[in-house]
Amino acid sequence: MARIEPFAAIRYTNAEVSHLIAPPYDILSEADKQILLAKDDHNIVAVDLPHVPPKSAGPDEVYDQAAGELTSWLDIRAIARDPTPALYVYHQTYKFGTKTLTRKKFFARLRLSPFGEGSVFAHEQTFGGPKEDRLKLTLATRCHLSPIFGLYPDPGNEVATLFDDAIARDPDQLGMLEGVQNKLWVVTDEDVIAAVKGKLADRPIFIADGHHRYSTALMYHQKEMEQLVRVPEEHPVNYVLAVLCGMEDPGAVIQPYFRSMVDVPGLTTEALKTALNDVFTWTPINKPASAEELARRLAAVGPQAFALYFATENVCAVISPTDSDLLAKYEPKRKPTWRGLAYAIFHRYILDEVVQPTFCGGNAPTLHYHKNMQESIADAMETGGVAVLMPSVTMSQLRDICLAGELMPQKSTYFFPKLATGLVINPLY
Repeated sequence: MARIEPFAAIRYTNAEVSHLIAPPYDILSEADKQILLAKDDHNIVAVDLPHVPPKSAGPDEVYDQAAGELTSWLDIRAIARDPTPALYVYHQTYKFGTKTLTRKKFFARLRLSPFGEGSVFAHEQTFGGPKEDRLKLTLATRCHLSPIFGLYPDPGNEVATLFDDAIARDPDQLGMLEGVQNKLWVVTDEDVIAAVKGKLADRPIFIADGHHRYSTALMYHQKEMEQLVRVPEEHPVNYVLAVLCGMEDPGAVIQPYFRSMVDVPGLTTEALKTALNDVFTWTPINKPASAEELARRLAAVGPQAFALYFATENVCAVISPTDSDLLAKYEPKRKPTWRGLAYAIFHRYILDEVVQPTFCGGNAPTLHYHKNMQESIADAMETGGVAVLMPSVTMSQLRDICLAGELMPQKSTYFFPKLATGLVINPLY
């Protein structure tokens, strides 16, 4: 189902790239950008983040300037294009709680197909502004500067094993970024490449991160098709830069995305408990001291459980619907796998059917999103709000949501560590 190809990437000529790589553009502020550029004015953010914040398109000149920077770096050989098409094995080693994990992936070109028409599946809703920014940057540079992150089913870990001999040597590049060790190997062995392509040919790809980048690649492809009389099958415009990882890889972990509800002064424990009536179970717990403790508490109640921490009362409770298909009444056309998701239950029932009409006069409450449980709790304490402590989406839930053609609510999954930008650039010419 998935078609991948090797390619001759543009890469930094340095072997040690800690001072040159960066986190993904969409989590950086102007201050973050300046800190990175202070390390080295050839840091990738000089090209990949021309407009801050990148939630909307900036003026044309900033994208032209980014393209000029890229060209000048090629001229002085700060970066260079590899002579031979390759796949690029990419390992990230990081701390997860008390464990040290390594997530094993590889860069490739991935054949584009519209969502719902091919082997690439989205799992999360996206919005328009960031796509316009990325499209203008792609048009100016004629490159994919940062990859999408895709997952493929691989119960036997067969694909990663194919690279074992190729990466027995020292990596070609390495760099530390925010405590994460990034290693890259260039693999040009034609037999290995053919074997990897063959293994992926019958597998779907589920986008874990980078929905905006994938949509941008589709938009760029459409613009190029309008300009070109004929596009050869192997033309790079038909592909997107992707980092691909097995769903069963021991280092691939989905972390939860937490919320906090603010500006809801009447939302007390007793008021909400009364409003929920017998539709939800209510299990009082102590405020969790860690994400690991929270996960244990939720698992003890059930797969649809999540916790609410009422900051002004210092009260925490785990709630779970008494009917596992609670949303069938409200969303009969949605697939059961979507209706059973804790994030769908929170948004579609708790917010839409309870909080908004009962406590907010029909208006949607203000939601803040957090990648860290303690940040969610701290925000609730600062605002007098309620922290919403969610479970992790499982890999099987992500797969089933995608294959059902459904989309999770925004910010339902958090993949850590984030991919480093700047290790590999995909030229579209």
